[in-house]
Amino acid sequence: MERFSASERLKMEYAQVSLRQQRIFNQSLAFPSASRLAPLVASRCAVRRPSDSLGAQWALHLSPFPQHLRPHWGASNKPHESKHPRRKCLSSRVVRPSPSRVDSASLSYEVFPFGPKEARAALLAEEEEGRYGEERRGPLTEPPGQDLSRRGLPAGPLPTRRPRPTREPAAKAIPGKWLPPGPWDQLRLPPWLVPLHYELELWPRLRPDEFSSPTLSFTGRVNITVRCAVATERLLLHSLFLDCESAEVRGPLSAGPPDGTEGRVPVDDVWSAFDMQYMVLELGGTLQPGSRYELQLRFSGLAYQDLREGLFFSVYTDQGERRALVASQMEPTFARSVFPCFDEPALKATFNITIIHHPSYVALSNMPKLGQSEKGDVNGSMWTVTTFSTTPHMPTYLVALAICDYDHISRTERGQEIRIWARKDAIANGNADFALNITGPIFSFLEELFNISYPLPKTDIVALPTFDNSAMENWGLLIFDESLLLMQPKDQVTDKKAVISFILSHEIGHQWFGNLVTMNWWNDVWLKEGFASYFEYGVINYFNPQFRTNEIFFSNILHPVLSEDHALVSRAVSLEAENFTETSEINYLFDFFTYKKGASLVRMLSSFLNENLFISALKSYLKTFSYSNAEQDDLWRHFQMVIDHQSKILLPAPVKSIMDSWTHHSGFPVITLNVSTGAMKQEPFYLEKVKNQTLLTHNDTWIVPILWIKNGITQSPVWLDKSSKIFPEMQVSDSDHDWVILNLNMTGYYRVNYDELGWKKLTQQLDKDPKAIPVIHRLQLMDDAFSLSKNNYTEIETALDLTKYLAEEDEIIVWHVVLENLVTKDLLFDVNNYDMYPLLKKYLLKRLISIWNRYSTVIRENVAALQDDSLALAALEKLFEAACWLGLEDCLQLSRELFKNWMKHPENEIPSPIKSVVLCNGVAFGTDEEWDFLLNMYANKTKEEERIQLAYAMSCSKDPWILHRYLEYAIIAGPFTFNETNIMEVVAESEVGRYIAKDFLVNNWQAVSVRYGTQSLLTLMHVIGRTISTDLQVTELQQFFGNMLEEHQRLTLHAKLQTIKNKNLENKERKARMTAWLRKNT
Repeated sequence: MERFSASERLKMEYAQVSLRQQRIFNQSLAFPSASRLAPLVASRCAVRRPSDSLGAQWALHLSPFPQHLRPHWGASNKPHESKHPRRKCLSSRVVRPSPSRVDSASLSYEVFPFGPKEARAALLAEEEEGRYGEERRGPLTEPPGQDLSRRGLPAGPLPTRRPRPTREPAAKAIPGKWLPPGPWDQLRLPPWLVPLHYELELWPRLRPDEFSSPTLSFTGRVNITVRCAVATERLLLHSLFLDCESAEVRGPLSAGPPDGTEGRVPVDDVWSAFDMQYMVLELGGTLQPGSRYELQLRFSGLAYQDLREGLFFSVYTDQGERRALVASQMEPTFARSVFPCFDEPALKATFNITIIHHPSYVALSNMPKLGQSEKGDVNGSMWTVTTFSTTPHMPTYLVALAICDYDHISRTERGQEIRIWARKDAIANGNADFALNITGPIFSFLEELFNISYPLPKTDIVALPTFDNSAMENWGLLIFDESLLLMQPKDQVTDKKAVISFILSHEIGHQWFGNLVTMNWWNDVWLKEGFASYFEYGVINYFNPQFRTNEIFFSNILHPVLSEDHALVSRAVSLEAENFTETSEINYLFDFFTYKKGASLVRMLSSFLNENLFISALKSYLKTFSYSNAEQDDLWRHFQMVIDHQSKILLPAPVKSIMDSWTHHSGFPVITLNVSTGAMKQEPFYLEKVKNQTLLTHNDTWIVPILWIKNGITQSPVWLDKSSKIFPEMQVSDSDHDWVILNLNMTGYYRVNYDELGWKKLTQQLDKDPKAIPVIHRLQLMDDAFSLSKNNYTEIETALDLTKYLAEEDEIIVWHVVLENLVTKDLLFDVNNYDMYPLLKKYLLKRLISIWNRYSTVIRENVAALQDDSLALAALEKLFEAACWLGLEDCLQLSRELFKNWMKHPENEIPSPIKSVVLCNGVAFGTDEEWDFLLNMYANKTKEEERIQLAYAMSCSKDPWILHRYLEYAIIAGPFTFNETNIMEVVAESEVGRYIAKDFLVNNWQAVSVRYGTQSLLTLMHVIGRTISTDLQVTELQQFFGNMLEEHQRLTLHAKLQTIKNKNLENKERKARMTAWLRKNT
């Protein structure tokens, strides 16, 4: 599933983060995630990639990982803990501990006589009435690197929901029956039954022109053939928010096909263990080991609009008409909300799927259509019954279906049909053509690479109007968000082709890593996501030999995750399955570390072996575990077998020992080389090393592959398998041309530090002949030096010394890293940097002019020339922003030209990579005329991304009255609702807007609280108080916000302000040293 690595690559406006987070946060309140009902908070957030012109170019991860699964937590990153007791459901009742008595000795319960569906509605109603309001308003913790000012908390009141349909449950409640301890308290299913085959029928009641309700009912039946492994009189399988209409158990089954003579095992009771999401069948007989049985269940449930879990439906516009579709998202644990099942990845089975649907729709599933018939309902309406061929053995999370009124295009690749389904308008306009043309060749390449044919006879790819997971790899029925699959005419000067190529490669890679060979359980989900993310780059490189793999992997994967990962708050890639206690914890695994760190470790493994050994081991692994499941150790065994059968590559330890030191440990090492002595040491990377180092003793060491170059020549690899070692060959002489760089092509997952002489030699080489150092290592030097200096591993002057040569640097991606570290957000918006600004301006403009002239010429003359340069497209916005902020007149003039031309001819779009900057400058240096023009454009736009972009641009005005009017429009009364993002936070980001927002709060804080929630006031406190550095400022802000916040928020206000103050004091010292260095070197 594509959660981060692909969606992040889409060059969208950074404001979209707020919208996506706001939407998912609202959904989590309006329709609680099936993965966790208590507490009612967003269990996870996956967003499309923002392009933050002020910094990070990757997506944000909202929810912190559960504490007991993380090796270490910093104080500010402790997860928000639920104050509400766990709920249990028994005999079709919700059993909830009474608030009046909750202790370890005894529990008093309130019993609600209704089923799972009604339980959900009741808990939602309680939440709406405020019984869990504190939970909703409570603080959402900030994960590492996340900017809360961009969070975009819910705007306006929660959506109004129609009452859920309710009815009496199938099973009667038995008063006084209590739930004793049992297997239903465990997260994992007991090993009593092994599913072999599902006969699944689903009937969503979707009709054309009848989709105004936020819910859609569906019914279904499932016959599950199981083999009994342990004698039992009780059955457990997964089921959540489903009403069981009937349950029967037939068997033991004979070896042949059913002949109607099978016996029946009585079912005495059916009840729900709600906490662990089980349906429990109490039997009147014992199932015998070795025998096969068939569980026959009928059920009903609800699909929700915009809650894209399990079975859901979406409403969209096509050919000028409102239409609706039904689709599914089963990963990781949502199949149980669609049909009762054994919902664990190791419990693979075959599936015969039948979908009943309205005749005007087409039904799709994993396999080709087998046949169709008709069926009448109780009202006499006729429905189409579509059956599908039997699937291969696969887990429940890959079951997929779609019911839609779409068109498609198709082609045949190696005898297998590939179809892309999308809105009829999109198909007619050719928007799916690019994706179709590359899908077949990607399949063919991976088939040849692994020497394993794709086993299904067809592949359907469906483009949904909106799909929060971005893309899903269901076998035979891949599901995408259409914005990540379809090309629009305006996408020519974006990296959209690269985005589509990456995402398709990722999802097609899953057909082998994940679908064919599945991890045994979710703790090793990186085995599929890490490998799928890694092979994206191999696929793209194969079809584009000029593809700059190292630089793009750095930009998309390595740089983002190294910026997030450190020893105190990060987690290991592979976790112990026994440490998981709640289903919701599985969702947290789909994060930066699974995707990006996983891919980085795979790349490192490939680099210290060689390509042939790497692929040979994977071929063996995939062949051995086809249609089965594997653990991390299984993978290492197959690598070890390949290593043992050759003698060229010698390793210092078994593959398992080497890789376990990376996958089982959090963080990464800093490798420090003393080039005078050849002494090398490793230590864990900490944020702000000196202050925090005493908080944690990191006794483990990594077994580190050291690939390196000396004077531009690749050297023999060495290994650092202890805390320190001496490598005499790494010593450098007094020669001006003698230098060493560790971590060849940045294939290792670590940062590199050098002693003073080592950095000096590299600085001298950059000054004399920068091209002697490859681009990837110029990137590495800048990124490592600034990161290490920021966290007290080296001096800031060391990093600044490296930048002296930049007048000769013609690679925009290197410039991008430098500008990210020098033209930072706090520098952009803080007038207290008045002493540094003129020095930095003079220093950078002297060096920037060459790279600026190159790209400004392209923008003026032929911006389409950049369409195949994804690195330039990603970095251009930061260059443009920095040049204009530094006052480069040509940049300001170009902004004015582009903005004025757009005002006169709105059909002439501003080039997408720099549009945000141009809009902002147009408003900042314009009058109310430009602002009003943007407001009118906002009114006429329907796409959320475009509206967000305009909403942010309108906050760039430097006129106080315009900003005040903007706040009046957004908060109190105006022509538009501005629901896409939090306008208070947007305005408060700028230096002028900070004072306007603070002044506006004095008289309107209650309206702001109602509009955005009291949590937004805490976020505003961070934004408004971001520059405080004295106790007096802390006291003033504490008094200012004190009356606006709730009691539990006031308690933490002072500590938060002190944290901001202390951080700013540290930054103040750093900026003073930067200023002194600039005075010397400008």
